[in-house]
Amino acid sequence: MKVLLLKDVYKLGRAGDVKKVADGYGRNYLIPQGFALLATPGAMKQADQIRKNAIERRAVLNNELSGVSQAIEGLVLTFASKAGETGKLYGSITNQMIADAINEKVATTIDRRQIEIQPIRNLGEHKALVRLTVDLVPAITVIVHREGEVVKFAKTETKAIVGEPVGTDVVTDEISEEEQVATMAVEESPEENEE
Repeated sequence: MKVLLLKDVYKLGRAGDVKKVADGYGRNYLIPQGFALLATPGAMKQADQIRKNAIERRAVLNNELSGVSQAIEGLVLTFASKAGETGKLYGSITNQMIADAINEKVATTIDRRQIEIQPIRNLGEHKALVRLTVDLVPAITVIVHREGEVVKFAKTETKAIVGEPVGTDVVTDEISEEEQVATMAVEESPEENEE
């Protein structure tokens, strides 16, 4: 079935485009939701006007969201989670958790459906995209570490918020803390053996 798109539809096309879609997708989703019309000769006459209106709307929306896009671009989010010895998480970091963290840091309203990322089920660094509009898609970094571990990426998070380039510098103070914990454990173990 051929449909005339009334609105931008993600991964399908922009408003004013004529697309061939599956019958069920057109009848059960696109047309009832107001995203498209059946591509009849009468509807085709409106295609140019729909396209012009969509371009104007898109330009206004891009201007409004450009500041939000700049604030989100390069943002580094850090999550603590329980994980096994192999680094596999017990559960996962969800799109909702990422959206909530972005909303908290940038003071905006991002919906979980705007986050594009493969399911996070392992420790480490992951890249994600935030789809604000068709044209504005800032990239973010999601770092997942084991609960109770010292975060080695604490300085990179502040760099990303300020807008400086994100690096992978290891904080030297944290290494000394780990050495102190190891030294304390060695000092405590002889006392336990005496009892």
